[in-house]
This record gives sequence, structure tokens and C-alpha cells, in this order.
Amino acid sequence: MKTKLTELLNIKYPIIQAPMFLVSNVDMVKEAMRSGIAGCIPALNYRMIDELKVALRELKAAKVEGGSFGFNLIVNKSNLKYRGQLEVICDIGCDFIITSLGSPEETIKEAHKVGIKVFCDVTDLKFAKKVEALGADAIIAVNNEAGGHRGNKSPEELIKELNEKCSIPIISAGGVGCKSDIDKMISYGAQGVSVGSPFIASIEAGVIEEYKQACVDYGAKDIVMTERISGTPCTVINTPYVQKIGTKQTWLESILNKNRNLKKWVKMIRFSIGMNATKNAATKATYKTVWVAGPSIEHTNKILPTKEIIRRLIN
Repeated sequence: MKTKLTELLNIKYPIIQAPMFLVSNVDMVKEAMRSGIAGCIPALNYRMIDELKVALRELKAAKVEGGSFGFNLIVNKSNLKYRGQLEVICDIGCDFIITSLGSPEETIKEAHKVGIKVFCDVTDLKFAKKVEALGADAIIAVNNEAGGHRGNKSPEELIKELNEKCSIPIISAGGVGCKSDIDKMISYGAQGVSVGSPFIASIEAGVIEEYKQACVDYGAKDIVMTERISGTPCTVINTPYVQKIGTKQTWLESILNKNRNLKKWVKMIRFSIGMNATKNAATKATYKTVWVAGPSIEHTNKILPTKEIIRRLIN
């Protein structure tokens, strides 16, 4: 399975184990590398910079031929830890960085100084052209089947549009739960795929068993969009608690978000509250179950080791 992505990252298969808040961890990425794919962790999974340093060093020591690892950075102003995270990642080193929710200009500039590649999340052509102009090494095309913060276009429409207008590799994110899904994305013109939700129900995932089991018990039809987590529409499993609180922002949030002077601060507060709520649901036994996932959990029938999930994707 040789593509431009396998060449960029020196991996055997054109798959990135997508960075997922709270879910992704060092053990998962080690298994990804051993299986010949790339693994990625959100830098925000580490509360302290020293914890991020430990993870970076452990993954560098564990790296194997045919595997690759990276970290995801939220590059907008809501992430107050961004600059410290970028500095540490560039200092210790990794193979690639995935940027989300903001301009990647500074990240690309600093990462390229030390030979780290930068892939950028985009949902449309406008932002794809912008990140290409800034020097991104590849585009993560987030489609309308992705988990978490997703795009509005179908995988086929988005991949083909970006391929026609951009000259750097396109990596499709969303809608992949099995080998035939990967083949489909490659046939549309993608050079690889970013896969997240199927790995939530892995033995190594850093979340409670109830969250993992929910990905087994629920399916694509149970995924809904909510505005109640980060302030940006996000896909979650439609648990009884989500049904109870609703998926729309409150009337007060709606009013404040329309105020130009207050909008930025409201988003920052909403982001902080939402991340704490997601963390509690993912790490504690609680009735407040706000579990982020995408429709590709349709293919999840059992909690399995990460390597078995990867085997399902490549065979």
C-alpha cells in the first residue's frame, strides 16, 4: 500500500491513528508503530509540559522502522498552552504535527526548522489553499463522516475538490472503519486516511470501559451533532444524558456569541467547560455521559487490542 503518505512518513500502510482527546496515549501509538502505521496524540492530553516531554521521549525510544508518531496541536487562542507545547515538540522531536482549529503558520515555520512535517486539518478548499500557501506538507481533509469536529462535505466531494485545486497530498479523515472504506477513500484520490473512532474501543485506550462499550453498543444512526461541548459543532453518541440536555447552545450563549466584543471570551470559556465535561465522562463512572465518536463505530463489534483493530483495517 504505497502512497505519498507512506513515503512522507516512511510507514508501511497509509493510515494515521487519529489524535483523540483523552483517548489517545503512548501505548496506543506504540502499537500503531509496531503495526506499520502512524500514531498521533493531542498535546492537550497532557496537563503539564513535563508530562508531554516524558511522552515524547518514550515514543522516540520506542520508534520502529515502518512506524511513525506525531502530536496534534490546537493552534487557536483557546489553547493557552500552545506555544509551550510547540517549543517542547520541536526541541525533543517527532515525525509530524497535525494542526487544528486555527492558523498553522507559526507551527509550520518552527517545525520545518527541525525537520518535522506538518499536516493541517481543513474542511473546505478555502482553508486548504491557505495552508498549502503557508507550506503545509499535507492536508487532513475532514469530511462530514468524521468524529468530533467534522466538516460539511462528503468524503468523495471533498477529496476530489482538494485534489483538483491543491498540489500537496490529501489525507481523508472520517468514515473509515474497515479495509473497504480505506480502498474507497484511496479510489477518490486520497493518499491516506486518518482513523479515530474505531480505536476508542481498544484495550489500550485511556477511557473508561463504559465509553468503550458504548462504541460497541451504539452505531452510526446514534451519532448526533452538539453545540454544547466546545462551542463548535461536535459529534457525540446520543446517550440518554445527551438527549436530556439537548444539542443546541443555550439562549444566553447564542446571544453572547453574537456580540463581537465578547465572542472570543465566550468561546474560550465554553471550550474549557466542555473539555472538563468530556474528561469527566470519559474517565469517571458518571451519568453525565457526553462521549465523542463518529459514525465509523458502526464497524465496532468488540473491545479489542489496538493491533487487532489495525489488522482489521489493513486486511
